[in-house]
Amino acid sequence: MAKKATSKSEDLTALPGVGAATAKKLQAAGLNTAAKIAKAGKAGLEKAGLNKASAAKLALAVAKKSAKTTAKKTTSKAKETAKKAAASTKKAASKATAAGKKVAEKTVEKAKGDQKVKAVKSDDGRKGKTLKVPRKVTDMPWFRKK
Repeated sequence: MAKKATSKSEDLTALPGVGAATAKKLQAAGLNTAAKIAKAGKAGLEKAGLNKASAAKLALAVAKKSAKTTAKKTTSKAKETAKKAAASTKKAASKATAAGKKVAEKTVEKAKGDQKVKAVKSDDGRKGKTLKVPRKVTDMPWFRKK
């Protein structure tokens, strides 16, 4: 069964090239997290008591680890943003389609009245309605008098 990490030195030992002794040196220098180690760089690790080779190796390993996590976070954020953009585009398209349908329905309803033949009740005593037939061009509905 694996041990749970109880102190910060055990967390540091998970880094490559860091054993118990190196972890104690880093803790004594105040470098108890990977972020602090990355910020300190090679010079800060050398001041903490590591030799040049170990400091360079540890700084490179922490930089690679932080670059991977940053890349993963950036990728997941980009995917999330793309999903949101696709959803909003789809929503906008459906709204536009619905608005277009409403306009088309209104236009059809207005046009229905124009397609009917107008009838007028006759004045000569006949029963029912008769068609109003234009006698000249100026009586036609499309001709507008000015």
